[in-house]
Amino acid sequence: MQAKKLRSIIVDDSAVQRLAVCKLIASHPDLELIIQYKDGFEAQKKVNSKDIDLIFLDVEMPILNGFEFIESMETPPQVILITGKPEYALKAFDYNVTDYLLKPITKARFDNAIGKALLRAGENSDAKREDQDHIFVNSSLKKVKVLINEIKWIEGLGDYVKIVTEDANILVLSTMKAFIKKLPENRFLRIHKSYIVNLNKVKQFSGAQVEVGGQQIPLSRHKKDELEEALTSSQN
Repeated sequence: MQAKKLRSIIVDDSAVQRLAVCKLIASHPDLELIIQYKDGFEAQKKVNSKDIDLIFLDVEMPILNGFEFIESMETPPQVILITGKPEYALKAFDYNVTDYLLKPITKARFDNAIGKALLRAGENSDAKREDQDHIFVNSSLKKVKVLINEIKWIEGLGDYVKIVTEDANILVLSTMKAFIKKLPENRFLRIHKSYIVNLNKVKQFSGAQVEVGGQQIPLSRHKKDELEEALTSSQN
């Protein structure tokens, strides 16, 4: 369920087409129309300063066409392109647009495009939450913030554990048994007496090794089935 409506704008030089899209937006429960612009140049000066989730963007406009408008944005939100010419379709997806609507737009096709936008918005939201998940650990007499998603694996070193992340190795006074309790159970697995892996970082595995971040990590024989099951569950 979408927690909030997608804040949307329309950029189209056709007043008739803007009105048609306005009506479609108004009829959809997950959309909120913020503003509409009659050309890309006008929108370019203002849209970056607004909190926008989705742009309904005409391809063929004077001064600045739809593709040029996307290129002008430093971090474009989701874009649904609108045009009367199907030959733009292949080029459209080079710009990572959410969808591509041909005029005249049917409600069924519009709703299908919004479904894609809502799905992508949900994925982005989940990714942001995942990136923000963190733990604090004591290392070198300091409290160190470690982002959960950046951990590749944890290695046991006697009375210490080594947290291997994308950018650093962090040594922490802890046992493996105590440390794994700090981690989300559905995202980490102890695959060996000396190794805990981030399931999202596992590329492949064999009977004796797991590849994580380009490195081979030992896999205990009795953990192979558990790892396979955990990886399957994490993808569902």
